[in-house]
Amino acid sequence: MSSFRYTHTRERERDRNTSSPPPSLPRRTSFKRQRLFSSDDEDAGYDDYPYAGNHRPSRALVKRDQPTQLERWGIWTDARKQERCDSAAEDDGDRREPLRPRARTRKVSFAARVERDADEGEDEERAFRVQVATLARSRPRPASPPPSRRRQTESDDERRAVRGWSGELFRTRERSYYSPDAARIHSWKHIDDAWSELQAANLTHNRAGRDVEIAGYLSTRRDVNKKLSFAMLRSKNQTWCIQIVSTGNVEGEEAEAHVRLRTLREWTPVVVRGRLLERKQAKDDTYLGIKLINDREISLTSITPLNEIPNDIIIKQDTVFGPEQRHLQLRTNAELRNNIIKRQKAMQRARLELADNGWREIETPILFKSTPEGAREFLVPTRTKGLAYALPQSPQQYKQILMASGFTRYYQFARCFRDEDLRADRQPEFTQLDMEMSFAAEEDIMAEIERLLRALWYRVLKQKTPEKFPRMTYQEAMASYGSDKPDLRYNSKIHSITQYLPADLIGKITPLQDPTVEAFKISISSDPKVTRKFISDFLDGPDGKAFLENADGQPGVFVGDLSAPMQGLGPLGYQYVMEGPEALAIEHGDLLILQARPTAPFAGGSTMLGNLRLALHKAAIAQGLIDPPDQHDYKFVWIHDFPLFSPSVDSEPGQGGTAGLASTHHPFTAPKTPADVDLLLTAPEKAIAAHYDIVVNGVELGGGSRRIHSAGVQEFIFRDVLKMKPERVEDFRHLLDVLRSGCPPHVGIALGWDRLMAIMCHKESVRDVIAFPKSGRGEDLLVKSPNRPTVEQWDTYGLQVKA
Repeated sequence: MSSFRYTHTRERERDRNTSSPPPSLPRRTSFKRQRLFSSDDEDAGYDDYPYAGNHRPSRALVKRDQPTQLERWGIWTDARKQERCDSAAEDDGDRREPLRPRARTRKVSFAARVERDADEGEDEERAFRVQVATLARSRPRPASPPPSRRRQTESDDERRAVRGWSGELFRTRERSYYSPDAARIHSWKHIDDAWSELQAANLTHNRAGRDVEIAGYLSTRRDVNKKLSFAMLRSKNQTWCIQIVSTGNVEGEEAEAHVRLRTLREWTPVVVRGRLLERKQAKDDTYLGIKLINDREISLTSITPLNEIPNDIIIKQDTVFGPEQRHLQLRTNAELRNNIIKRQKAMQRARLELADNGWREIETPILFKSTPEGAREFLVPTRTKGLAYALPQSPQQYKQILMASGFTRYYQFARCFRDEDLRADRQPEFTQLDMEMSFAAEEDIMAEIERLLRALWYRVLKQKTPEKFPRMTYQEAMASYGSDKPDLRYNSKIHSITQYLPADLIGKITPLQDPTVEAFKISISSDPKVTRKFISDFLDGPDGKAFLENADGQPGVFVGDLSAPMQGLGPLGYQYVMEGPEALAIEHGDLLILQARPTAPFAGGSTMLGNLRLALHKAAIAQGLIDPPDQHDYKFVWIHDFPLFSPSVDSEPGQGGTAGLASTHHPFTAPKTPADVDLLLTAPEKAIAAHYDIVVNGVELGGGSRRIHSAGVQEFIFRDVLKMKPERVEDFRHLLDVLRSGCPPHVGIALGWDRLMAIMCHKESVRDVIAFPKSGRGEDLLVKSPNRPTVEQWDTYGLQVKA
């Protein structure tokens, strides 16, 4: 085996013109593991080249007559002193006279390194690197060497690299909580592996006495006395936690760790090193909603904080953070964080299911043009005067163009933007799973959605759903539940009772001529007094104001009382009591609600009685009068046969036509049957759309339709049915040209991903399943958006703000 020794000597002055490192040498970036040895077995003509900087190769490629960088700094030894001088003289010949060896000024010797143990050798090598770095920093040199000598001189970057990797300089330059131990962690894989091993059920890797090193967030600490403390450590992804035991009974590193632990605040990110111990198994296997490793604990050896939490930020388990501190909400609220993780898992599962069934994920542009699809748009001005983009309300037109382009199954998780009034289930920007398929009909896309939702519920929620979802027409939903998105968990259906009521009673409850009167029953309590108090408090409260101010008349309220004449329903008349609907039969303490409405086809998304039905159920549940529905009970239903057009509303932009009609969903929806196509000429308000909505528990998850693939029919609807202005029709010229090119029949749907995740996570608001949602005013209070552009920014786009 070769015998190694250090050979860095200073025997002669360095000739800067001839001793630069060869340009082909590989570059290195640090002093780590620098080899400073030469072997007697190797070619005697070359030495190791420990060049201080970025030009340090791993092995010897430099002629030994060249002084090394360390020799230039005066760091040298006596080894091979004469050999190097003789070799230099022989090589130079007559070209150069040998120079006198320069008096040595410093001496660094590691001759006994090979005989030392590995730990001591590593410490001495590190000390050597520190000394080299210190000299590099303190050695005076010209500010800018001449160009001809620049390559022979270490550059400023090289000196900065030396200083940057010096542990001693790191300690003095950075703040105290940036520990050298933390700085040496170039990979966290072994720390992640440690958590994985701790989570393992078997103790093969978790035997008592094994040293472990893990990282995470410091959680609650309990100080028993001055010498004993317990603390919880959360894993970095906050899915597991383990108990730490710290004692101050020992000296040295463990005592320092004990003192440091007691000074760190909760939620400080740390690296913990210690010894794994068995503990008496805790009763609970969770801690603050996080899985607890309850049969082992860590005896603390050292703890390294990776950052600090200032005193002005108070983070406790019971601290409630506002939306302006959304990052702390996400960090400290396990339920909120789990919602975001579940959202990602559901997206991943959806992509897998769609890919397995031949769907292709294709992105469409975000910067679109303004077209009257039915909702207000967000405009993006450009520097070209008078021109602006519009953020897409949906990728509707682009995905239809894709169908005409030869793609058969498209999907994407699309970002959509609508300038609408916000509420619990609306955001100005939202995500939807957008899908479109060509050469298909309504049944095909509905079957695909049922398969996808079954897979999501089974894979993510571990629940089974029906093979086929029930179906209900729009008219049935509005008549029985007063909503086009009925919650089938509540059995109290609405029934028409106009034919059973006396005319004088109808005149008392509504000013309408020839109205339709409907009613529903809800069981509140077996005590009529409790029911009367409940309905009185509700109608007198803020939630009841809208129902009392209904222009069609106030609701009629009756409470069943078997001790009263005609069960307390005397004002309704004998015919109602004797012949009324069986489903509305009253029991003691039941509540019966009546409401009149115009006798006309249903329009819109709900009736006033339907809204009152839902409001009373929620109020009764909140007061504990009735049991809430099982949160794991999901009632899916398809709603279909919507009207193709609805009366236009001033508060909605619609398509900007003058016909008094607007598309119920969007103007690209096809009529359902040939008869409905004919109605476009005579009575378009009676035409039925080939549209379908998927609803679960009273929430519309998504909607879709068969699209118009004929350019002639599409343009006829724009011009003659909706009576859009010619310039607005021209906004769709690109789509008409695409349809004219032989576009195949196609269908599609879009699932509101935010709403879907709110249902899966049992949340009322979509804000609880979005990482950074907007407030009810459309503001992001964390980053303070929207903000006011400067005058210069407005000028860039040729805009100015009106006073």
